[in-house]
Amino acid sequence: MSSGLYNIQKKTPFAESHVWQLNKDFYQQNGIAVWSDEMVPHQITNSALAATTYAELIYAFLKDLELKEKTESIVYILELGAGHGRLSFNVLEHLEKLIAGSDGCSTNYCYVLSDIVEENLAFYSNHPRLQKYFEQGVLDIAFFDATKSQDVVLRNSNKTISSADLEQPILAIANYFFDSLPNELFYFENREVYNCSVSIDSQSDPEGKSAQEVIRELKLTYHKTLQEDLGFDNEIFNQILTQYNQLYSDTYILFPKVAMECLSTISSLSRSGLVLLTMDKGYKETQELAGREQPDFVKHGSFSLWVNFHAISQFCTLSGGLSMFDANTNLSIDLGCLNFIQDSSRFLLFEEAYRKHSSQMNLDDVISLKRLVYKNLPSANLTELLGLLRLNAYDPSIFIELLPSIKRLSKSISVKQRTRLKQTILQVWEKYYAIKQDYDLSYEMGGLMYDLGYYTEALDYFEYSSDTFGYKIDVDYNKILCYYQLRQDVMFYKTLEAAKLRFPETEAFVNLEALDMR
Repeated sequence: MSSGLYNIQKKTPFAESHVWQLNKDFYQQNGIAVWSDEMVPHQITNSALAATTYAELIYAFLKDLELKEKTESIVYILELGAGHGRLSFNVLEHLEKLIAGSDGCSTNYCYVLSDIVEENLAFYSNHPRLQKYFEQGVLDIAFFDATKSQDVVLRNSNKTISSADLEQPILAIANYFFDSLPNELFYFENREVYNCSVSIDSQSDPEGKSAQEVIRELKLTYHKTLQEDLGFDNEIFNQILTQYNQLYSDTYILFPKVAMECLSTISSLSRSGLVLLTMDKGYKETQELAGREQPDFVKHGSFSLWVNFHAISQFCTLSGGLSMFDANTNLSIDLGCLNFIQDSSRFLLFEEAYRKHSSQMNLDDVISLKRLVYKNLPSANLTELLGLLRLNAYDPSIFIELLPSIKRLSKSISVKQRTRLKQTILQVWEKYYAIKQDYDLSYEMGGLMYDLGYYTEALDYFEYSSDTFGYKIDVDYNKILCYYQLRQDVMFYKTLEAAKLRFPETEAFVNLEALDMR
């Protein structure tokens, strides 16, 4: 091969090319390890702050339905491509608090975790943090493929949701979901539309390699073919494409046909239509689509593309709906709310909640502040670190990253800081949803609580560690010290004897016998 490249696929329409199957294969082959092994970045996309924002919007939507006296049947909240489920857990946690801490909400709901990876669905089913929601009947799981699925089959309740089955509007969450779906690709020049195809080569022999390895070595070559007519069966798609042809010249534009067809399918499940919450990196303004070059594949184990939110917004508006995107220019992350309900029903509390959250600090700002603090971490004080955690809704991932600095600074601490740090630990723990099964955050928190003098709380974390990860020398030792500090002599000697039997060669347990319990 003179070019030194290995051909994977000859010229094929972009939306039908093998790259999309490779992306799907990546997630199928790796399952939950996609996130537990940090193959794909996910801290910001599944942050506690993002979950809090979604929960606030969902709560406002449910309250709107309550005001409309539409509370008889269940509202289904369908999260598309839920991944590891951490976002869903934090949404449910915050939503539960909102309902409990207000005048309540009489609108019944069921949150549905959907994905195309069976391993992920099994992970949700068995995750200890989700069990209470399954038991309450407010959480279910479903396989849903945006490119194929027409129904939603709920596995826990053994119910199939098909076309026009639902009375209430369905609420969908597309959180960093559209960026991995197949797109059409068009090139516009001198009021002519070109359909783009792609040929795929690899820099090394792809035979026997995983999808991740193949994606890493991909080389794409784009081809343009003049289109005689617009060619879509959907007239709204053609209207959007005509608009682009009138506005732009010498630009490539991704067209999210699959995403919009998926939204049509989901909307058809309810006689009342669809409301969509979506967050992703994308383009929402017309000027952002001008002068664009061939698509830039963002590779991170799999790959993703920037989302054409402008087209999705136009699709919503031309369908008779209401599209809301923040008027401010964001650097990378946009939050959109799209009401596809045909009768122009307004959800005033929902719309007000969106305006409130979109005008306040968004994830772009949070990322910038986080980077600023991390750059100055050696000189940051405890108050600044706790402030960053508060601004990030006590996100456990950020807490874990800051933990070495927090431990160091906690050695010299004021009374108020001691109380504040304890409160922070408790709030972080409420949001903790384990993905890395070998990381024992409970042990770390127990150690911090012990150092702060909160021995009862420390003991709770050490007990959780033993229950989850099994007995370990360090954990047993610390539990015994907690009983010593609490002057619980019966439990001190009982735990000490059990630890000596489990770890007979450990001299440290023998030394504990010399402690004076008086």
